[in-house]
Amino acid sequence: MCHNSGPDRRTVTALLAAGLGLAALTACTPDDPKVTGAATGSASMTGSPTVSSSPTVSSSPTAAARQPAPSPAKGALPPSASLAKQHSLTDPRSPWVVVNKHRPLTPLQFAPPDLVQPAVQLATSGESALLNSTTAAAAGKLFAAAAAEGVTLTLASGYRSFQTQTATYNGYVNTRGRASADTASARPGFSEHQTGWAFDIGDGGGACSFQPCFAEQPAAVWVKANAHKYGFVVRYPWMLHGTTGYYYEPWHLRYLGPEAAGDMAKRGITTVEEYFGLEAAPGYR
Repeated sequence: MCHNSGPDRRTVTALLAAGLGLAALTACTPDDPKVTGAATGSASMTGSPTVSSSPTVSSSPTAAARQPAPSPAKGALPPSASLAKQHSLTDPRSPWVVVNKHRPLTPLQFAPPDLVQPAVQLATSGESALLNSTTAAAAGKLFAAAAAEGVTLTLASGYRSFQTQTATYNGYVNTRGRASADTASARPGFSEHQTGWAFDIGDGGGACSFQPCFAEQPAAVWVKANAHKYGFVVRYPWMLHGTTGYYYEPWHLRYLGPEAAGDMAKRGITTVEEYFGLEAAPGYR
């Protein structure tokens, strides 16, 4: 999800708050007119909430990355109904749990009981180098498959505790106010990173790190085409922020399991909200 890895990211967040987010196409969320007095925010930026005074905007994704996926056939059963094994959409221990701006974690301070460090190349440390055990095992296979094809993936950000998210979000509230904070950081308990089922990738070289142009890098191109084989989806796809609540994040992967992720790819469904028949969540209620 959205990260504050340098002045450029903070500046683009400021542009979003000013209504210029579509031009920047950052991984932060659009304004939601349904939220009184507040714009919706990016998933979970970290670091200082200061804003750079010298805005720079990165390039947009390639034309290929911009193409929307085909719509599922009309009259088709909900994809999940065709799967042999079903999972809870609300239990945070479930690989199908859906966390968005309408669906906080229950309990709000949930912490995965089985956090481990995956056997992959790390670009982070501490709690952010952890995933739940199922996701960690699948990530190991994903990263190994990419490496076998000459593509480097790194784990840039994994688990983020409720306490970490609280401190980050409160820092933004204290310096910028709640409305602006919602454009820069997910509220505590509303971040997929807290589940252990999601993580952000890098390419080992820092090219376009947490910027829209990352979609053009080999790492992002490879996972977009292959992640479903290992149970992952790109959680926040291009131009579907009105459904997911977040702008395109080609670096943010979410584990659903090979059966569900493969089913989504086969049917051309790109958001978990649509896949599970849930309402769009463009902003907090």
